[in-house]
Amino acid sequence: MKSILDFIVDILSQPAILVALIAFIGLMVQKKPASVVTSGTIKTILGFLILSAGAGVVVQSLEPFGKIFQHAFGVQGVVPNNEAIISIALEKYGTTAALIMVFGMLVNIFIARFTNLKYIFLTGHHTFYMAAFLAIILTVGKVNNTLTIVIGAVILGLIMSVFPALAQPTMRKITGNDQVALGHFGTVSYWAAGEIGKLFNGKSKSTEDIQFPKGLSFLRESTISISITMVVLYLIACLFAGVDFVHKTISHDQNFIVFSLIQGVTFAAGVFIILTGVRLILAEIVPAFKGISEKLVPNSKPALDCPIVFPYAQNAVLIGFFVSFLTGVLGMFVMFMLGGVVILPGVVPHFFLGAASGVFGNARGGIKGAIFGAMMNGLLITFLPLLFLPFLGDLGLAATTFSDTDFLVVGIVFGNIVKTLGVVGVGIAIIIIAAVAILLQKRSNKTIS
Repeated sequence: MKSILDFIVDILSQPAILVALIAFIGLMVQKKPASVVTSGTIKTILGFLILSAGAGVVVQSLEPFGKIFQHAFGVQGVVPNNEAIISIALEKYGTTAALIMVFGMLVNIFIARFTNLKYIFLTGHHTFYMAAFLAIILTVGKVNNTLTIVIGAVILGLIMSVFPALAQPTMRKITGNDQVALGHFGTVSYWAAGEIGKLFNGKSKSTEDIQFPKGLSFLRESTISISITMVVLYLIACLFAGVDFVHKTISHDQNFIVFSLIQGVTFAAGVFIILTGVRLILAEIVPAFKGISEKLVPNSKPALDCPIVFPYAQNAVLIGFFVSFLTGVLGMFVMFMLGGVVILPGVVPHFFLGAASGVFGNARGGIKGAIFGAMMNGLLITFLPLLFLPFLGDLGLAATTFSDTDFLVVGIVFGNIVKTLGVVGVGIAIIIIAAVAILLQKRSNKTIS
């Protein structure tokens, strides 16, 4: 039984296989020729593997930057990292998390089939992270294992439907259509960025309309501007950390200027690979998903990972990352001066969430929307962990925390409810959230029509 469950989880937690399976089903339902089914399925897997490879290159490039930064400013504290907590949690709650994930995905499909929340969440690794996360939160609240699985699955399925709905109004502005949704648990940041962007609606031009002087026109090529920005950031960090430290500990005796150049351009290459993968995925999954949308779950939309929005505003991606990270750095120094727990700026979440927040802010409010939207993300992922840490502290995990806003918000809300009101309170909260989401979606649908 466990081996079967492990096999299912291995499939469902791999976005490439999960989305390719959806593409395969969609093409089969449309009765496409075998050649089209085979081609569409393989290209979907290929697109996600390219995207994942690009993300890996970005993360690999950012890892030494984080170490250099910490040494440069001599700050120790809590490092937000989803994977660190998940790896610890799975030792105790692996089976529970797996069952929450499987049943949670079924709840998500049920909601999409029978309500107006027509979003099927396809970011498999985030689904698995949230399942493990819910296992932790409910266990801290002294909920027994059976109820943890049942309640966790319902909460998971619900938020897999609600969060894409929350982001969809701005997603329509970004993509220019209503065919694809966002499936990434940083939605609170993206929604907030969009709402802040509305304050500047019509008052600020798009980040993509930035006019560079003739001599700097090459900066309109996002890959070049990202390369230059990251090389400069690396050089500054290396100088503050000390050249000797960089040579001996990080670059392994490679000259720090050469090292900065290679790492900065490697980061840009990773972003370029991500964008290539996203374009390939969109070209395949949207037509394939029509079969599911028309036959199995009428009018449903695939909710995909956050890099799906990067090609629509590439300047906003760079602005969002830079502003979010800078906000996190300033927040770190504020905490350091006030004393107590210090949340170190995790470069990876600031890139992915900050970049996507920049795109969302830009869609509503141009350059100012991108800047202040990304700033809001930086504030959220810097200060929300302070409210969430006590829940992880109960399990002896206070040295780390989740990095993305939806984990933090869900943890704070349901963690407090289960501690104060118990299982009954959680049930009432689920009903209220579902009812409000369905009503708001109904209003949104009326606005579109």
